[in-house]
Amino acid sequence: MTTPRTTYVTTTIPYVNARPHLGFALELVQADVLARHRRHRGDRVRFLTGTDDNSLKNVLAAEAEGVPVQDFVDRNADAFAALRAPLALSYDDFIRTSRDPRHRVGVERLWRLCADSGDLYRRHYEGLYCVGCEQFYAPAELVDGRCAEHGTEPRPVAEENWFFRLSRYADQLHDLISSGRLRIEPAVRRNEVLALIESGLHDFSVSRSQTRARGWGIPVPGDPDQVVYVWWDALGNYVTSLGHGTDDPAFDQWWTGATHRSHLLGKGVVRFHAVYWPALLLSAGLPLPTDILVHDYLTVDGRKISKSGGTSVDPAELTAEFGTDAVRWWLLREVPRVGDADFTRERLVARANADLAGGVGNLVNRVVTMVHRFRDGRVPERSAGAESATAEGAAVGGAAAGDVAAEGAEGVEGTEQLVAVCREVPGLVDDALADFDFRRATAAVWRIVQEADRCVDGTRPWELAKAERGGDRAAGERLDGVLAALVGACRALADQLGPFLPESAARVAAQCASTDGRLPAARPLFARLGEV
Repeated sequence: MTTPRTTYVTTTIPYVNARPHLGFALELVQADVLARHRRHRGDRVRFLTGTDDNSLKNVLAAEAEGVPVQDFVDRNADAFAALRAPLALSYDDFIRTSRDPRHRVGVERLWRLCADSGDLYRRHYEGLYCVGCEQFYAPAELVDGRCAEHGTEPRPVAEENWFFRLSRYADQLHDLISSGRLRIEPAVRRNEVLALIESGLHDFSVSRSQTRARGWGIPVPGDPDQVVYVWWDALGNYVTSLGHGTDDPAFDQWWTGATHRSHLLGKGVVRFHAVYWPALLLSAGLPLPTDILVHDYLTVDGRKISKSGGTSVDPAELTAEFGTDAVRWWLLREVPRVGDADFTRERLVARANADLAGGVGNLVNRVVTMVHRFRDGRVPERSAGAESATAEGAAVGGAAAGDVAAEGAEGVEGTEQLVAVCREVPGLVDDALADFDFRRATAAVWRIVQEADRCVDGTRPWELAKAERGGDRAAGERLDGVLAALVGACRALADQLGPFLPESAARVAAQCASTDGRLPAARPLFARLGEV
């Protein structure tokens, strides 16, 4: 037995200047799939998400609404935490940077470590500041004088701040990324980061005045007139949530000792996670993440979904209308590895009806109905090993899970390709998710549905049953093998579908589980969604 991997999976922590939108739900669901998949394959996994409370954006939004900042932040942060149920999330930890007692002590510790390395200094600075990005920009980085991310004109700001010696780490960062020791996927994002580093890195401001921060945030250690820059504050959550700066053993287990430390993030914040954050960790003498996994954006009518841009889609409302399975499946099946994806309710409904109601649901219903019609609900004796194979596959994942359909079906004419596909799918899913490609991973799972449908159409069990009733014993034996393979395929489908659609997978598994030797009566697994 090999030693299980220790996998730490994180999302970014979003500003809480408004309620959550579908764009962040994409990231949550992707992270959830990775966490569930690695647990299913036997890893020890910790999955973290949370909220970035200490932002000037949050303060300005609270002021605009006339609400105390803490009350405003608490209300919106609760809305993010409440996505756990509607999105079927399995996160192990949820951190809030304004409330969690672990956070401030960890941020202060990180600051002092970088100060001890000689990488913090104070100087006067004047520049153009985008509140939306919480970032200074050089004029050359703007598009027609506007922030490319938000389309707004940055404000001129002049103040004295603390700076971090980012320039000191340019060569080291370039070497780590180009060698793959710090892995950035997909390659187009890695190349962008390398180009940024090659263009020259400049020291960046890591604090704000208490006045400009409206007194909101974590004071700089030893300099209470300054507040720690929100990105330094926020990035620290990946280690502060593990008790960095305390004697909590979680830090050694899940950061220092983890096999994989994987950050999921949107393309708009790559600079912070792939340049600033690794540089801070190098300065502090701490291990770096192993994987930075970058997704592109969701759009509505070609415009990026955003909380403040008038293109927000509320994921909680969407799941209330269409169901968790439909929303998760669209996000995983439709969004490409590279390139933005345009969301519409019509596309969501069409995909759910075609794949869930018309695909998975229809297949399982057909198979269970045939077992009841031709074998009184009893899975044929030739598949007696399927139950143990299912249990083994669920325990260890990988190829064992793909053997579920093979039990009792080897050599049965018309089932060979189905058996082969069920054995191949776990490896295909592993490879796709290792490449951070959810669309390819779901397409691999979908092969089971496609091949099982082909098997039904090719073997025509109803004709075998008719021949058996006419006295053809060989047809009856073949029918046993075909039904065994089809039930096994449905069990394999439930097994492989689990990380993507945990609620649907559980329903499929229950429909295909024998109780006292018989399958439960067939029942619809998915309601067909109405036209939008």
